[in-house]
Amino acid sequence: MNVYQKLNEARAKFHQKALKKSGFNKFAGYSYFELSDFVIPALEIFNEVGLTSVVRFGKEIAEFIVINVDKPDEIIVFTSPMSEANLKGCHPVQNLGAVETYISRYLWVHCVLHIVEHDALDSTTGAVDEEGTPDEGRMLDYIAAIEATTTVDELKNIYIEAFAATDGNKAWQTKMIAAKDAKKKVLK
Repeated sequence: MNVYQKLNEARAKFHQKALKKSGFNKFAGYSYFELSDFVIPALEIFNEVGLTSVVRFGKEIAEFIVINVDKPDEIIVFTSPMSEANLKGCHPVQNLGAVETYISRYLWVHCVLHIVEHDALDSTTGAVDEEGTPDEGRMLDYIAAIEATTTVDELKNIYIEAFAATDGNKAWQTKMIAAKDAKKKVLK
């Protein structure tokens, strides 16, 4: 089996597992998967199907490399641009660790395992729930996008789009304003 077939098999096996989210964002009020929630099960499945992985961090790009252990020259490389963290009261090494942890998590979730939650899937279609309120996954994606901005102009553009996506829902508008204001303080 080639590396692509093995990765697809690993993804299928992974998505049959029932996982619980242990992370909770108190600011925005949502749960999320931490690395510890899924890495061990994923590595067990990788071992079962004959895959291994290596994560490398460069100055500009992070790489997540999936390797076929039976044919080590067969690899898949997923990349992500590097970013920065400026956590208050942290040393530069702690900020670096935060960046590496977040990027590792995003590579696992979005590229390697394709962890897709129901709300996140609905958000790509612009769906709203039965009560006519904006889709929670979509709103949480906007909050994450606001938190990930690196310039005031980028923040302004994402915020305008996010606020419009609230469809007039006061609770989500309040959350978007709070996320924008918090990020604006950091960027100034």
